[in-house]
Amino acid sequence: MSDIAILKQMIKATATVPLEAHHNKKQVKLIEPDLPSCIVTIHGMPNEDQVIVIKADAFQSPSTIFSGSKGECKRADFVIVADTDTKKVILCIEMKAKTKTSPEWEIIQQLKGAKCFITYCQKIGKEFWGEKNFLDTYVYRFVTIRNININKRTTREKITDAHSIPEQMLKISSPNYIQFSHLIGGKQ
Repeated sequence: MSDIAILKQMIKATATVPLEAHHNKKQVKLIEPDLPSCIVTIHGMPNEDQVIVIKADAFQSPSTIFSGSKGECKRADFVIVADTDTKKVILCIEMKAKTKTSPEWEIIQQLKGAKCFITYCQKIGKEFWGEKNFLDTYVYRFVTIRNININKRTTREKITDAHSIPEQMLKISSPNYIQFSHLIGGKQ
């Protein structure tokens, strides 16, 4: 069974975002949980059996256990896990309606929290599904998308492998047309 198939068994459908057909291709519409008018569309998504889009914020905050003093109770808005023909990637995405909504250090905490959530899922896959290499070969990418409700402009960010840690997240502002392949960047 593929890692994506296991995740689809593990994660409730209510905590995922379905793909949509768009001109014989797939796309996904991400809606900022706190601002329903704040929508980003990612075009060129992999096929249904190659990807899962998870609402990471649906995972209840572990604040009943952790103090939260280091941001360990935060999570990014979405996690996309994809196993394409060319790359296995875990994409953590935080959306912000405006530029000045949160300080960068807080966004970094949210991205780190999403990574911890996936690490938890990875452990569940290994322990309960018996898949000893579950998600081991995937690379992480971290993205923040800002100014979502501002006038759109062509998204021409320089994409490199530099966004493989939260502190060096890819920052996209005023997105007009986001391609999945640009978000995952680089070579495997």
